[in-house]
Amino acid sequence: MSRVCPFTGKRTRAGRTYTHRGRAKYLGGVGIKTTGKTKRKFRANMQRVRAIVDGKPCRVNVSTKAIRDGFIAKPPKRKYLSPEQKGQVEAE
Repeated sequence: MSRVCPFTGKRTRAGRTYTHRGRAKYLGGVGIKTTGKTKRKFRANMQRVRAIVDGKPCRVNVSTKAIRDGFIAKPPKRKYLSPEQKGQVEAE
């Protein structure tokens, strides 16, 4: 499962996290020094949702940005009927 959104193109990006020590100058210190740089990954927030693709509902992996921006259309909710309710509907 790739972490690439087919709608927005969001994907995993590389970056760094910095470790600091010291006190900021404006707080009365001599300044902040960087003591380490560690590689990290910024991952897209991918969700597996049911969406209408080519007129049929299916499951797709999309980013939350695509869901919020309305790039996907969710299928309508189904009304499930119990056997007694089905009998009443058919009798009418």
